[in-house]
Amino acid sequence: MKEIIRPAHFPKPRGYSDGLIVPAGRVLLISGQIAWNQDARIVSADFATQFLQALDNVISVVHAAGGGTEHIVKLLAFVTDLDQYRAATKAIGEGWRSRLGKYYPAMSLVKVAGLLEPGALVEIEGMAILPDTSR
Repeated sequence: MKEIIRPAHFPKPRGYSDGLIVPAGRVLLISGQIAWNQDARIVSADFATQFLQALDNVISVVHAAGGGTEHIVKLLAFVTDLDQYRAATKAIGEGWRSRLGKYYPAMSLVKVAGLLEPGALVEIEGMAILPDTSR
């Protein structure tokens, strides 16, 4: 059971949580994921499509480790264009809710000059706390 932390004097966060306290478990660190498919091809030039595919790839790593979206506690998104991100927030929000509901982990978003893979507009890395199955 995660406890969401929100200082009373902070403005209400939109699309993220200010902080989370999570119980002990197994820590899964998720490398930066871009919008590529199983053939290592970028799925689209559309920003929202890329963002959601990168998120799907993060979720796939969590599932492969035996976890669910509720175990994701931290995401860091790197984007190459803030204007494209802002223009795509409605589509990203709809896609987010279809994948994670109204759950928002601690998150950060950083604009970068570029990403390693040509054509990549978004990269998302994360952290999940998986239940301790050794007990």
